[in-house]
Amino acid sequence: MPDSHIPHSTAELDPKQAAQQLLALIEQLASEANQGTSALPEIQLDSQLDSDLGFDSLIRAELIQRTEVCFAVPLSDQALATIETPRDLLNEVFSALQAPSAVKANIGEIHLEKAEKAPEQVETLQELLDWHVQHHPDRPHLYVYQNADDVEIISYQVLHERARKIAQGLLAAGIEPGHTVAIMLPTCNEYFFCFYGILYARAIPVPIYPPARPSQLEDHLMRHAKILQNADARMLITVNEAKPLSQLLRMQATSIEHIVTPDEIAPDQDYVHVGQAKADDIAFLQYTSGSTGTPKGVTLTHRNLLTNVRAMGKAVGATPDDVFISWLPVYHDMGLIGAWFGSLYHAIPLVIMSPLLFLAKPQRWLWAIHHHKGTLSAAPNFAYELCVNKIDERDLQGLDLSSLRRAWNGAEPISADTMARFTERFARYGFRPEAMAPVYGLAESTVGLTFPMQPRAPRVEYIDRDTFFRSGQAIAVTSNKPEKPQHQPGSTPHTSPTPHPDHTFADSLPLIGLGHPLPGHQIRIVDSQGRELPERQEGELEFKGLSSTQGYYRSPEKTQELYHQDWLRTGDRGLTIDGELFLTGRCKDIIIKAGRNIYPHELEAAVSQLPGVRKGCVAAFAHTNTRNGTEQLIVLAETNLRTEEDKTALRNRIQAAAQEVLGIPVDDIALCPPHTVPKTSSGKIRRSSCRHLYDTGTLNAPQRAVWWQTLRVAVAGMQPTLNQFVRQAKSYLFAGYMWLILGLLAPPVWLLVALLPSHLAWRVTRWGARTLLWLTATPFTVQGKSHLPPKGTPGILVVNHASYLDGIMVIAATDRELQFVAKSELLGNTFARIFLEKLGTHFVERFDTEKSLSDSQKLAEASMRPSPLTIFPEGTLYRMAGLHDFHLGAFQIAVDKQLPVIPVTLRGTRSMLRDQSLFPRRSAIDVIIGQPIYPNGEDWHAVLTLRNRARAEILAQCGEPDLAHETTR
Repeated sequence: MPDSHIPHSTAELDPKQAAQQLLALIEQLASEANQGTSALPEIQLDSQLDSDLGFDSLIRAELIQRTEVCFAVPLSDQALATIETPRDLLNEVFSALQAPSAVKANIGEIHLEKAEKAPEQVETLQELLDWHVQHHPDRPHLYVYQNADDVEIISYQVLHERARKIAQGLLAAGIEPGHTVAIMLPTCNEYFFCFYGILYARAIPVPIYPPARPSQLEDHLMRHAKILQNADARMLITVNEAKPLSQLLRMQATSIEHIVTPDEIAPDQDYVHVGQAKADDIAFLQYTSGSTGTPKGVTLTHRNLLTNVRAMGKAVGATPDDVFISWLPVYHDMGLIGAWFGSLYHAIPLVIMSPLLFLAKPQRWLWAIHHHKGTLSAAPNFAYELCVNKIDERDLQGLDLSSLRRAWNGAEPISADTMARFTERFARYGFRPEAMAPVYGLAESTVGLTFPMQPRAPRVEYIDRDTFFRSGQAIAVTSNKPEKPQHQPGSTPHTSPTPHPDHTFADSLPLIGLGHPLPGHQIRIVDSQGRELPERQEGELEFKGLSSTQGYYRSPEKTQELYHQDWLRTGDRGLTIDGELFLTGRCKDIIIKAGRNIYPHELEAAVSQLPGVRKGCVAAFAHTNTRNGTEQLIVLAETNLRTEEDKTALRNRIQAAAQEVLGIPVDDIALCPPHTVPKTSSGKIRRSSCRHLYDTGTLNAPQRAVWWQTLRVAVAGMQPTLNQFVRQAKSYLFAGYMWLILGLLAPPVWLLVALLPSHLAWRVTRWGARTLLWLTATPFTVQGKSHLPPKGTPGILVVNHASYLDGIMVIAATDRELQFVAKSELLGNTFARIFLEKLGTHFVERFDTEKSLSDSQKLAEASMRPSPLTIFPEGTLYRMAGLHDFHLGAFQIAVDKQLPVIPVTLRGTRSMLRDQSLFPRRSAIDVIIGQPIYPNGEDWHAVLTLRNRARAEILAQCGEPDLAHETTR
């Protein structure tokens, strides 16, 4: 694998000159990282890269790359994790100059015999591995990079044997079924052995992330003490360096009885079976935060996990012929569940390397795809950005990414600009636009929630910015939609990034399509009152499905907050278009940094205590860097300090406080004069207003009078509330008005229908339907009326079923009498029965097979009447957007009687009034009447063909996802 184009150098290097070169390089990088907004401290050989200079892992990776270029030497793979100071980095340079050339392992394409994925009868992770051991024990499962050049292969049999040894060691140490065991290990062979060993002991694994550097180990463990306390962990399996701190850790987490390394828990005794795990047992705990407050451990059962990986596998069409390439950390759900468990279930070989190997040289990820012919991979947005900006073209010579059919982008905010530039740059290396797949998920839904169900280029919708921020409504902008980004002559894609759409078109906002809910899962967007919103209206995202957690471990209060009736809150805001999810932001001020959720209040409290900071006048918030799509952590603090020297010292103290509280540096520290930080009347920090001041560069604007500032802040605070109130008022007024109109129209229409002859009853019904549309000012269009059968001619209309309003819309769209087919349960409602019977409706039994067959015969006879038979072949309503399976009855009749089938598509009725809702909302309605489809034959194949053609026509027109069970992805 061509890690770097840099050759080893044996030339003599003067230490003093090398130190000066390195310090100059670091000073330049620090200046770039701070964007010239703050004075830099004096940089010396013993300056701390973290606390003194604020270098996070990405900046350190950039530093290593520049050092390699500067000194023409490749540094060791561990440099990113071990260097603490410029002196450490200088020592790495001299060590590399004296090191012999590395001998690379034979890393090549993976060729495996045909295999089968695990059957759906498998109910637990233990059963899953056992099944693979029984059917293909020697099949390679894991290809684990030990370093950049050495790959070790772990078969199912080896994983099984080593895991059972670990399990026996746990049992011997007193670990019992139901106990929790924490794993704090890097990506290595032992991690996989220990995780499954805990499972075989019927205990519960608790993955926590390891320290980035050994020098941070003590602080790191103290930050994890809250997780260990909440989990009531009995044992911590970790690296050898953590053992000396065991007594200190036990003082913080009293439940810990053992702190051991993997080598210390593998005795010679045989494994003792401790009983069969159940599908609803907790498989492991995924902690969403451990940095502040009370951490939340998402409880995930075996059923949750296997349901989710099956659904994701169906969405992508996963097979054992795939090869998954991953550098994602295995303590995080995307790497643990999406990469490892997904590969394990589908018998896919998983090639995995440490995140540090990727961060040090991002090209390693791409070359692993090349060498192993990877077909699947996944990464957060920042990884694609790194590949665009941080890989030299010389490191890509000969690269081939054509084997990659799906590269998921998720786990953090996604940048349309990043996706476009990655696709453009790597197209010459075989990367296809449809391989890039933005997705959405969260630990509370195991990992995956919405996926693009078919290969496609990423979907980006451009909406009117002002309208959206004012009303929350997503109005499409077509005239200003950005063209494909173009590079200036003479530039290269990775050095001259194209302008972000937000900058080029100020009146448009790009929203990224994240796909439709996985099979067996649902989403909805609700307003502040918990009522479901129509499409293109922003609100809070909620979900439910078989992958949904039962709550947070040992935290009933947090679990109660998670639920809204039988739906789960995500804390994210978004909207749907054609049933597809588009995220717009987060409900709370959680900051995502380095893959972790950071809550600002603890950092604000710590900074407020520092000398020179006005107490209670500190705000911590997230800022999206539009250049690279990453989220940055910003601290805004009021101070009376005047000199630049004093301010620099204060910035250093703030960085040190952030390092102590969070374990990571902040990206920027903005010091401002008193009364800059906006607050509510009750004294609470208005973080969104702080972010606005920072984003617009108005922090240092001339100070206005206090009364004027107060008025402006008050007005700014009132505007969103006022907009929300207006939206709520409009929705309530429309709902009330529509029910009023229905209440006024229904009695006379019902009475006239009951009393008048059938042909007049139909005229009254059609008048009532059209009057309802007219009085509610509902936009209503009908296409293809000429496709209806001539009056007096039989035929069969098949209509998608999305709302209680569907029958009304079909009646309003046509000018003839119809024979509707309805479920027999409506016969129990006298009001509905009299009305429907007068219109000639046929009632069918859905649950009694014998009665259902009799009803089908009657419908076949009725189909020859001059009024078209009108059927909703989905059979019932569903609240979630999507076209479900079609029952075959209508198409069997059409074939038997050789009648044409006319597909009728309804769009907009679901948004207007969904199933399980009595709250109508304004929505445009479209009725598309397709061309007649005639049977071609009289056999069973003709029935299926007719069904498939009609359904395909409706699916193409309805704009909703395909939710048929038999559909292959």
